[in-house]
Amino acid sequence: MPVKKSVQKLEPYTPGEQPKAKDVVKLNTNENPYPPSPACAKVLENFDPDRLRRYPDPEFGELREALAKMCGAKAENVFVGNGSDEILSLAARAFVEDDESIGSLDPSYSLYKTLAAIRDVEWKGFGLKPSAAQVPGDVALFLWTNPNAPTGEFAEPKTVAAFARRFKGVVIVDEAYADFARGDCMSLATSPRNRNVIVMRTFSKSFSLAGLRVGWCVGPENLIEALYKVKDSYNVDAVAQAVALAAVKDAKWMRANVRKVVATRKRFVAELERRGWDVIPSEANFVFARPAHARAAEIFERLRGRHIYVRYFTGPKTADRLRVTIGTDAQMKRLLDALAELDK
Repeated sequence: MPVKKSVQKLEPYTPGEQPKAKDVVKLNTNENPYPPSPACAKVLENFDPDRLRRYPDPEFGELREALAKMCGAKAENVFVGNGSDEILSLAARAFVEDDESIGSLDPSYSLYKTLAAIRDVEWKGFGLKPSAAQVPGDVALFLWTNPNAPTGEFAEPKTVAAFARRFKGVVIVDEAYADFARGDCMSLATSPRNRNVIVMRTFSKSFSLAGLRVGWCVGPENLIEALYKVKDSYNVDAVAQAVALAAVKDAKWMRANVRKVVATRKRFVAELERRGWDVIPSEANFVFARPAHARAAEIFERLRGRHIYVRYFTGPKTADRLRVTIGTDAQMKRLLDALAELDK
């Protein structure tokens, strides 16, 4: 059976490397270096295996209510996905016609372009300070990562709001890193005046649950209903729902971890700048920096040879920099010591 033409020419998304070796410093996939709430481990210890013979709640009732309370929303305005990536995929199905296109910042999360190709529609990239007037009328879905990845830059909520007011399609504000930033856009999604903004979050970053694969979003009821219509019947498993619920109920643990990451980020950026690196101001749990004395690609490979993993992106807008996840103080020291040796 032949493969669909659009799939044959598709360039798949390339996730960050997951090294198998021991004693690695893994700073390449923006995972949280600190463990999730102990309440999550308790859920796993006490989970009744008899629940596994039944399907999970298809509407994630308890989790949805808890997320709504945390975000200042109503439960009917909350959707939960198998990671925020699933929500993006569902949005491409629900909000984009075959003759329309998907837009996003450029550079940004490279999965956006892949999702458009899977959906067999055009992807259009715009600068990091887009105006709605720049965006052609055929763009039905605009994906705005805030803080942006891989740059870490933060757009003020009023800037995103002004764009959304003038944009005729659906705007998804991808706030995977919002907990590490000085602000967020959740009020745009919870406002009764909102007609076209969905704000999306994930448990992968600040909640230290990247292995769980749970994301959620808040938006107008009609848009949330559309996501329900196109989702898989049971898209978030029972274990994931239970663990995520425990994490929400102990959000203070997450916030304490966030404070540690932000403090380390500040110290790490100061040290890179002292060494002559050019660092884009970041409000995420990573930095995007240009080395002072060697090419980014060379440093990437030499660090990898020492079992220190950072992220390198090819392309004219990204190839001169490295994206470095903020780890523990000990991990960042090991990286900085290695960089000092490479400079000799």
